[in-house]
Amino acid sequence: MATRRVRVPYHGRVTLDAPTAPIIRRLVAGSVRAGVEELGGRPAMVVRSVSDVRRGALSPDDGDTLAEAASVAAALRIPFVLVLASSGADVSGGVASLHGWGQAARALAACSGVVPVIVVVTGPALSGPALLLGLADIVVMTGDAFAFVSGPAMVEEFTGIRIGVHQLGGSAIHARSSGLCAIEAASTEQALEHVAHLLSLLPAHTDDLPPRVAGGDAGSGEEMRSIIPDRATSSYDVRRVAAALADDGDVTELWTRWSPQLVTALGRIDGRTVGFVANQPQALAGTLDIAASQKGARFVRFCDAFNVPLVTLVDTPGFLPGKDLEWRGMIRHGAELAFAYAEATVPRICVILRKAFGGAYIVMDSKGLGNDLCVAWPGAQIAVMGAEGAVQILYRRAPVDERADLQDAYTERFLTPYQAAERGFVDAVIDPADTREVVCGALELLETRREALPGRKHTVGPL
Repeated sequence: MATRRVRVPYHGRVTLDAPTAPIIRRLVAGSVRAGVEELGGRPAMVVRSVSDVRRGALSPDDGDTLAEAASVAAALRIPFVLVLASSGADVSGGVASLHGWGQAARALAACSGVVPVIVVVTGPALSGPALLLGLADIVVMTGDAFAFVSGPAMVEEFTGIRIGVHQLGGSAIHARSSGLCAIEAASTEQALEHVAHLLSLLPAHTDDLPPRVAGGDAGSGEEMRSIIPDRATSSYDVRRVAAALADDGDVTELWTRWSPQLVTALGRIDGRTVGFVANQPQALAGTLDIAASQKGARFVRFCDAFNVPLVTLVDTPGFLPGKDLEWRGMIRHGAELAFAYAEATVPRICVILRKAFGGAYIVMDSKGLGNDLCVAWPGAQIAVMGAEGAVQILYRRAPVDERADLQDAYTERFLTPYQAAERGFVDAVIDPADTREVVCGALELLETRREALPGRKHTVGPL
C-alpha cells in the first residue's frame, strides 16, 4: 500500500509515516480542535473542545471535526483522546448540530475495540453530546466537571426536586454512583498525566501487544502468607495482594469508588501489563451485585480487546441476596461477567485466595469458564456454599447441639482446595509466597498462545 508523510501540527509537532488517510479538518470554525500529540510515549489523536467559544457548544462543523479525527485515529491505529467541556449541541445550528454529534458517535463506535478511547471531562458535558462519554473506554473527570443528559431545570419540572449541577452529575456522583468516571483528577494537567500513564500501559491498537518494560522490583513473597487473617470472617485489603504481585507494587485502580467490593486495576508483572480483577473483602465481604458484575464485565472486555492478560483474585462468599436486586435483573447482569470471561481470549490466570462459593465462584473466571491456569492457596474454601448453610440443608433435622460438630466435619471434608484439585477444577495448590513466581511463569508460557476466533458478526450477550 502506498504511504505518504502525514504531518499534523500540535504542541511540538509529531510526524507519522502512515497509510494514506484523510487529513483532518483542524482549522474550521467552531469549538473543537484536533491534532496528534505525544502521550504516554506514543502519538495519540487528541481532540480538544474550546469552552470559551459559545461555552463549547458543538456546531455541525465540530461534529464533522470529531468524526474525522476519530476516523483518522482508527486509520492510523493510534489512541483517541477527547478533552471535553461542552454545553451541548449548538442551538443556532438547528438539527444539523444534532446530526453532527451523531456522526461523531458513529465514528467513536467504529473506534471501539480498535484503538483505546479515553475522554477527559474538564467542565460541562450536557445533553446529547454527554452520551459520547458512554462510548469511551475510560473517562477521567476533574473536580469542575459535570455531565448529564437532562439538567436541573428539567429534573425539577418533572419531579419537583430542586438539585444543583454537581449534585446531579458531578465527578463525585459519576465516580461513586453511575460508574461513568474511572479516575478523578484535581486539574486538567493532572488528568492528562493520568491519560499518559494509562496509554503507557496499553497497546496503540488491538493488533498490537502492550509495551513490555524491564521488570521492576518484586516484594517479598513471604508477606503473602500474612495478608489473609486466620479468622475466616475477618476482612483484609485485597489490593495488598495485587500490589505484592505487581512490579514495584505499582497498581492503577480504575472505578475506585464505584462498587468497591470488586477491584479492577492495571499493573505490570515482570514488565508485562496485566489487568487485575479481585473481590474486596473490605466492602460487602466481597459479594457480587449488579454494579460489581457490570464493572467486572466491562473491564474484562476492555482488557480482552487490547490484549491485556487477566489475573483474577478470588475471595467471595457469593452473590448479594435481595428482592430489589433480583427485580432489577441480577440474573441478567450477573451473566454479563460470566459471558465476558467466557468470551475472552487473552491469557487468564485465576488465584483463589480464600472463599469461592456458589455461582460467584463460577463467574470469577473459574476453570469451567475456560481459564488457562487456576491455582489456590492452601486455606482456600471452594464449595457450593459455606458450612453453616450446607449443614442447614443437609442436616436440617439434626439437633441444634450437634450442628457445630457437623459444620466442623463438613469444613474438614469439603471446604478445602484439594477436592477441587483432585477433580481438575484447580491446577495446583500453591504456597502463597510462590504466587508471583507461578503467575510470571504462566504469563511467559502463554505469551505466544493464539486462539482462532469464530466467524460471526458479533455476539449477543446479556446487557
